[in-house]
Amino acid sequence: MNQDYIKKIHTAFTLGFQDRFQDKPIMISAPGRINMLGEHTDYNEGLVLPAAVDRMTYLAMASNGTRQCEVIAYDLDDRISFNIDDELCPKDQHWSNYVVGVVNELKKLKKSVSGFNCVFGGNIPIGAGMSSSAALECGIIFGLNQLFDLGMDRMEIALAGQAAEHHFVGVKCGIMDQFANMFGKHNNAIELDCKTMEFKYHPSSFQNVSLILFDSCVHHSLGDSEYNQRRKECEIGVNALHQAFPEINSLRDASLAQLEQVSAGLSPNILKRCEYIIKESQRVKEAAKALEQGAFVTLGKIMYTTHAGLSQDYEVSCEELDFLVQQSRYYPEILGARMMGGGFGGCTLNLVLDDHPENMIVQISRNFEERFGHSIKVYPVNIAEGTSVISVSQ
Repeated sequence: MNQDYIKKIHTAFTLGFQDRFQDKPIMISAPGRINMLGEHTDYNEGLVLPAAVDRMTYLAMASNGTRQCEVIAYDLDDRISFNIDDELCPKDQHWSNYVVGVVNELKKLKKSVSGFNCVFGGNIPIGAGMSSSAALECGIIFGLNQLFDLGMDRMEIALAGQAAEHHFVGVKCGIMDQFANMFGKHNNAIELDCKTMEFKYHPSSFQNVSLILFDSCVHHSLGDSEYNQRRKECEIGVNALHQAFPEINSLRDASLAQLEQVSAGLSPNILKRCEYIIKESQRVKEAAKALEQGAFVTLGKIMYTTHAGLSQDYEVSCEELDFLVQQSRYYPEILGARMMGGGFGGCTLNLVLDDHPENMIVQISRNFEERFGHSIKVYPVNIAEGTSVISVSQ
């Protein structure tokens, strides 16, 4: 991240916080994330390949010596106030659930949290599949851990953020988003085993290629989407597999041959969901190897294969995302593309040669607007560090 930009953000948020609360805050940066490969495998105990990126949520935070909490969403021009000792309940489709939810989770964990003030904002696109929610969740917990010396390590923070999403927000997400937020490393992707929580970094310098997100500007709400339905469908498949093979407790444990043996008792849709998940974990291994070797043509082909699986087998894409991926195939400078995130909207992730034609993105955007009546947004991203206290050099 450009140091001048960080200084500008730090100054603006610190001065704004001091003006509102007459106090000096700590400053936290919490990144969004991309996922090179491994979509929807995390809650099936599979493999994923995420990375933190230089799109951030910034949080200015300070304790206030009371039991009252005030949180200001700078970009939304909205605020909430609540008392930690009250019974905390979610609001229907409101950003505050990600804040109040983690406080509620810390209470359940018997963490000694007191009243605090917070101003947050940033440049992670909302609803684009870059996990702005996990950034807010983990940023809040990380800040409270600093302010109240809670003694939580990064894994505990990630798990608390995931638990809040499960119990308060109502989305049965896997651990990938919160994990990438906490464990992101500059110029490295993370190969995470969601069954064992073992992970390793893969150097990802992306020489001569760039990562560019095309935001369809079709927004989704995972709580109201079919995200949880896909999880239930996978569980049906696991139950059938477990009856035939007692050692299988997740799709991570199953092979395609074993799935074939129980296929007679499963619907075509359930079979497609399970087959996609089993194949995708294997593709993560292939993608991690290609990434480390700088074999970007190979990586691009794997990305296209994954998108086909997400669109046709897992059925979480949409017309707009499929159109953007198809458009990318007309340009040899785009080595690979796929939808990213929970699905039903959001971004495509594109692996693009740096010497691509200047008008390529303009033309894709124009074609999209002619088809759907609105333009896309474009976000180049670089792989960044995980959540941290902002240090500004003088």
